[in-house]
Amino acid sequence: MLTNLQDIVGSRLHWNTLLVWYLRAMALLLIGGGVIHWARIVGYVPWREVWFWDMPLAWQTATVFFGVLDLVAAIGLWLTVSWGTVMWIFRAFCQIVMHTVFWEIFGRRPYEISFYLLTISIFALLYYMSLREHRARTPAS
Repeated sequence: MLTNLQDIVGSRLHWNTLLVWYLRAMALLLIGGGVIHWARIVGYVPWREVWFWDMPLAWQTATVFFGVLDLVAAIGLWLTVSWGTVMWIFRAFCQIVMHTVFWEIFGRRPYEISFYLLTISIFALLYYMSLREHRARTPAS
């Protein structure tokens, strides 16, 4: 039971815990995205009323690419390993490039791009705060 201010301050969540929760939430989103991509590939659902086999080759390639990448990045994020974060940021970067540089093929999606930039910014903030908290707790050698 919390009885004084010291207990309240000591019982708050640490930044590293928040970072792990955040990465796992992102992992769940990527698992959902990966499952949707594979549902399109196997012909369970269309994308914008176009079935996978009727899509242009560029769309098919992107669907398979993100179908694999989403699930691999999700595993890495869930396990909170460094390569998972790298894969997730790489995936977001690919989506940003896809919808800015190759917008004629894949269309413009400013809200999606904003979402990726926001989620990466939140990650960077949580990572910075976690690192700062870790350094404050670790004595200098």
